[in-house]
Amino acid sequence: MEIPFLLLFAFFFSITTNAQCAMCRAALESEGNKTKVEAVNNGIVFLMAIPYLIVIVLGFVIYKMYYKKGQSSKPKTLVP
Repeated sequence: MEIPFLLLFAFFFSITTNAQCAMCRAALESEGNKTKVEAVNNGIVFLMAIPYLIVIVLGFVIYKMYYKKGQSSKPKTLVP
């Protein structure tokens, strides 16, 4: 009951936002101030890289959990 209401609310009462990364980058490159341009470009790269790093770390942790779970279920053999 709540989900359709929230979807309708979000559809009819959406807030208009302006994209800034591409616009700021284009504006800074046209000026000629190289330090500002490099700073904005570095900021964009850092903002882009953090979600990828989080996904990679979570994937590695999940992989290790499943790998460890698979190792513990194997019967251990005794070697004389």
